[in-house]
Amino acid sequence: MPIVDEPLVLGPHSFTSRLFLGTGKYPDMESMVEALDVSGTECVTVAVRRMQMGVPEGKTLLDYLPSDRYTLLPNTAGCFDADHAVRTARLGRELGIGDLVKLEVLADPQTLLPDPVGTLEGAKILVKEGFTVLCYTNDDPVLAKRLEDVGVTSVMPAGAPIGSGQGIQNPNNIRIILERAEVPVIVDAGVGTASDVTFAFELGAAGVLLNTGVALANEPVRMARAMKAAAEAGRDAFLAGRIPKKLYASASSPTAGVIAGE
Repeated sequence: MPIVDEPLVLGPHSFTSRLFLGTGKYPDMESMVEALDVSGTECVTVAVRRMQMGVPEGKTLLDYLPSDRYTLLPNTAGCFDADHAVRTARLGRELGIGDLVKLEVLADPQTLLPDPVGTLEGAKILVKEGFTVLCYTNDDPVLAKRLEDVGVTSVMPAGAPIGSGQGIQNPNNIRIILERAEVPVIVDAGVGTASDVTFAFELGAAGVLLNTGVALANEPVRMARAMKAAAEAGRDAFLAGRIPKKLYASASSPTAGVIAGE
């Protein structure tokens, strides 16, 4: 019997793949297109304010992302207050991308850490305006719960600072967020390699969103393939249920019926 998993449901959207990829920082459009394809992702992020950066003249990023292949997740990357983030989300909707949005309200350009106050303020506004809000936040369980309480569709705690490649630095906080959340938790930011993705899913994350770990790898397409395999392995391991950790050994072979001295 084939092993199946429930789809990840985010508002009106349903995804078989739980891996979300960004579209920035790739060496060229061709490598981006191929990496997205081999990753198996069904949902890709696009920075509304940067849709023409690195794209040949006369085209936009959307020309490389067929609507029958990908659900687009516009994000408010580069916004440092709630007002700019809300206006950017509205712009994405006016461009016809849709009501799905990844909300980012950053505190400063050096750390790119979320601004907790601005994030909560922006989330309240966008939820009231009917957006399906996936909200980037730090790994604070209290803030994650407050964002859920105002109606976001998903909370997206950072594993580590954006683009740092450090992996999940505070798994205990992620565990607490997962324990308390009643909405999907998607680990976002800081992923450097495939084992980081596997670990996030083994913790119980509903999804993982990454960009730099693939886009700036020496071979982005090969890394994208690795991330797909890591996501599937981590999710299967979580659903299968790991054995408990023990201090002492436990024999793998049965001992019943063994004759002493043999």
